[in-house]
Amino acid sequence: MTILLCIALVLGGTWVGQHVNLLPISASSNAPVYDELFRVLLSIGTILFVGMLGLVIYSLIKFRRRPGQTGDGLAIEGNLPLEIFWTAVPAIVILFVGLYSYDIYDRMGGMQPLQHGEHGHQKMSTNQRIWGGIGSGTVSQAESKSNNPLPVEVTAMQFAFLFHYPKGNIISGELHVPTGQQVSMKMESKDVIHAFWVPEFRLKQDIIPGQPTVLNFTPTKPGRYPIVCAELCGPYHGGMRSAVVVEEPAEYESWYSKNSKEIISEA
Repeated sequence: MTILLCIALVLGGTWVGQHVNLLPISASSNAPVYDELFRVLLSIGTILFVGMLGLVIYSLIKFRRRPGQTGDGLAIEGNLPLEIFWTAVPAIVILFVGLYSYDIYDRMGGMQPLQHGEHGHQKMSTNQRIWGGIGSGTVSQAESKSNNPLPVEVTAMQFAFLFHYPKGNIISGELHVPTGQQVSMKMESKDVIHAFWVPEFRLKQDIIPGQPTVLNFTPTKPGRYPIVCAELCGPYHGGMRSAVVVEEPAEYESWYSKNSKEIISEA
């Protein structure tokens, strides 16, 4: 009976993890990778929660005080197999979750800044290529329409986000990006710790004063998605909101042309 109940519990938890969706729509290339981890954690959490809840309810009924009982229950101790079991199982689960989470984090690009050697040098060179010309305010149309990552400077302050497009010298209160193109955001805070969080992108990055941070993502689905500050940053923290507008390339080019102040080089 115990074996059958465990099998049913594992199958039920796996079904919940694969078929119960508690997340918003996925709108970036990172989202499917993160959702894979979430489904695994939801399955494990369901198995542990239902299993422990069932044991507690069973114990409350099975070992309740009977009418006429006045003494204490049996003092049972020294069950070595049971102690090994309840130590080994959580250790295995935690080790699996830790290794799997590390793998997901690496697949999402979280470990790239820690890489060394030729690949690490190539990554640094890419960042220098993206951000090397920032601040000049001069760019050609060919360069602005290339397939290179779109650079955006993000400034967080109490209690707003500002987005500056160096190629075009655009300053906006909301983030506009095209679908299918990687966006490279260089973020900094003017006062306290803030956080850039877009649930639909499955991205959350702290913005720390004096420590510029680069966050890359690729939007995949057009729409308007909320940007939330997820770090308590002051009395009006709850009102620190903005939006990221993901548009088709043609619509983005129209918005860019309408708001751009870039100087087109005659060359």
